[in-house]
Parts: sequence; structure tokens; C-alpha cells
Amino acid sequence: MKKRVLILGSTGSIGRSALAVVRKLSERLEVVGLAAGRQIDELRAQAEEFRPRAIGLFSPPAGVSWRQGFPGKTKLYQGALGLSEMVAETEADLVLVAIVGTAGLGPSLAAIRTGKSLALASKEVLVMAGEIVMAEARARKIPILPVDSEHNAVFQCLGGSAFHQVRRIVLTASGGPFRTWDAQRIASATVEDALDHPTWKMGRKITIDSATLFNKALEMIEAHWLFSAPFSAIDVVVHPQSIVHSLVEFVDGSQLAQLSHSDMCLPIQYAFTYPERLPSPVRFLDLASVSRLCFEEPDHERFPALRLARRAGEAGGTAPCVLNAANEVAVAAFLEKKIPFPAISRCVEAAIDGHKPSAARDLEVLQRVDEEARVAAVEWIHKKGYS
Repeated sequence: MKKRVLILGSTGSIGRSALAVVRKLSERLEVVGLAAGRQIDELRAQAEEFRPRAIGLFSPPAGVSWRQGFPGKTKLYQGALGLSEMVAETEADLVLVAIVGTAGLGPSLAAIRTGKSLALASKEVLVMAGEIVMAEARARKIPILPVDSEHNAVFQCLGGSAFHQVRRIVLTASGGPFRTWDAQRIASATVEDALDHPTWKMGRKITIDSATLFNKALEMIEAHWLFSAPFSAIDVVVHPQSIVHSLVEFVDGSQLAQLSHSDMCLPIQYAFTYPERLPSPVRFLDLASVSRLCFEEPDHERFPALRLARRAGEAGGTAPCVLNAANEVAVAAFLEKKIPFPAISRCVEAAIDGHKPSAARDLEVLQRVDEEARVAAVEWIHKKGYS
């Protein structure tokens, strides 16, 4: 019997890779639902190919014209609440959440609450509401399968080991396009410079996060929740070859690492087929041809994101929600060329400075804090005189 998969974010880089995995494993996997943001034409083409039972559009344009052109019997959903309804109502075995930003939170909880396995590629879900999401998953015994290459690597290396056997988790970072740039050069970096990632081809927001290292900052908080790891046991090392995707150091001194070429099809396939391993179209790794694997400490002066993440994570409660929300606002402002690159981190730090953390008791609290942090970030941008 085929595993029924519902993919949220099907037109993004993760979603397209997920569909490539389904094509290769069509005898094992079936797409029962697809959802996207605004790329209606691509979504229509995907629906024509995979014939899902449900289609969702997070940001539909005004009017009903977007509904035209989909297979006749497909049920259509729209908006944030619509995606959660789609997840709850569609018969699926696994839901892949690959939506940028906080929009993946509602559908993730809907998957857990309706007994579906959750393959998570949206870091913001656990950064914003890790305590709530993990508590619900544990209560319902729903597995959360990490899709990020780093967390998927840690998941593989742990192999079911209890965390008391682990000394630390080490997340690897490519270093992004500015790894070798000095602070003065980084200060004048353009949007085009920041989007020119040396290793990965990703969406615009996550590519900017990689340039600031906020991508790795969010991953630290995500790892805390996924693996019940204290922040003192989570480290980051820069590894420009992006061959070692992360490693786990155990209390006996052993280190286990997961190595492969940079191809998101591999962690996606592992999440889709877990606990099985199946042949993959991914290019196999020849270590002799790689010849060198380099590692270096991250520079916290040029890239303050890691320091801010550790500060927010250790403060706990609503602090990570503020970090995430302010970062989203700042990244959007940078992409619109309203603020310079270093202002992203300064904006986030100002939002954290102005927030008094409280308990993340429920989604209503987090939604309020998220909104307040966004307002604070926008106000900081205006106060600094940026257009």
C-alpha cells in the first residue's frame, strides 16, 4: 500500500525536491494534497501531473479565477485557516510542511491532532511554538521527522539513542556567501550578493538567513526542541564544503557524522520512507575526490545571529518568537532594499532588548507576541531613518 503524502509548499525548492522524490518512488508514494503560496500556474501543473485530492493556496488573489484550471474533482482550500482544514480533512499518512515563515504552525498542529506523521522543513514552527508543538506530538505519539539537512543528519546519527548518552550536537554551517568577507565589505553587501549562495539553491528568505547565519540560529532553537537538548549542548561549526551535514558527539568521546553531497532529495526521501532506507538517485559521495573537509569556528562579531539565538533560546518562553518575527520583518526590508545588510541583526537585537519574555502558554499568547515583535521591528526601521 502506498504512503499517502500531503505537501505544503509544493512550488518552493523543498516542495519541488519532494515531488522529485515521489516521481522516483511512485510505487511507494502517492501525493494526496498540494499547497502553495502564490505560484498558481506551477501549482496547476503539479496538480495536473499528480492528481491530488486536495489543493490549497495560502495567498489567493481576489476573486475566484484562481480556482479555474484544476482537475474537476479536486477539493480546493484557501487562506491560512484553509490549509489547516485541508490537512485535517485529507486522508494522508504524512504531511510535509515546507512553508516559509510562521504560516506552517497551524497546519503542523492540524497534522499532529489528526494523527498524521509530520515531516518538518519549516524551522519557524518550532522556533515560535516548540514547547506547544512538541507537547502535543508527545501526547499523541506522533513522530516529527526533520527535513532540514542538519537536523535530519542529527536524527540519523542519534539512531534512537537517549539524549543522556549524548555530550553535544554540532550543527554545520556553510558560512554563506560572506564567510570570507570582512566587516566593512559585509556592510555594503547588496541583495544580489546575499542571494549568491555558494552551495545551496534555496528560496530568497532562507538564502538571506544563510548569509546572516540566522538560518543556523533558528536551527539551534529547533534542535533544542527536536532532540530535548540544552543549549549548552548545541554548537555550530562552519564547514564550507557542506559535505558533513551535522554530527553527534557521545559521552564516550565517539562522534558520528552524516555525510553526503548537498541534495535535499536525500533528507526528504529519508523522512518519507522512514524507518526504511531505499535506493536514491542522489549522487554517491567519493571521499577521495573531495580530498579536503575544512572546519572553522563561526565569527560572532561579523555574524551575531548565533549569539542572539542562544540568548533568546536560553531566555525561553516568548523570546524565540520575538527573534523569529523580527528577523522575518528585517529580511523582508533588506530584500526590498530598505535597510543595509548589517541592520538585519541590529533590528532583531533591538526587538529582543525591548521584550520581556513570558511563558509561551498557548497560541493566542504567541500570536500576540509575534504581532507586537513585528510592529517593534517596523518601528525600529523607521526610527533609524530607513525608507
